[in-house]
Amino acid sequence: MNHIVTVQEAVTAFAPWLEPTDAELDAIDSEMPMILADVDLLDAHIVTLDRTPTELDVRRLRRARRRALAARVAFLNRTVSETLPGGAA
Repeated sequence: MNHIVTVQEAVTAFAPWLEPTDAELDAIDSEMPMILADVDLLDAHIVTLDRTPTELDVRRLRRARRRALAARVAFLNRTVSETLPGGAA
């Protein structure tokens, strides 16, 4: 007869001590503008999946790409200025 045994890690995978730390939540919070810009870009791409993009779709995609790129640049500039001594970027 074979006994069924549970794996301890699977049972305790959602234990309270496995919650994200404050530092991890702060990192997610600092990346949120970039994440939201990427979601807008993805939405713009999804709209054009089942049809030929119109001029308005092309503009929306272009604006979303620019916003996503600007959010990435702002995030990187903010990250570099926090890590370099003297605030030099």
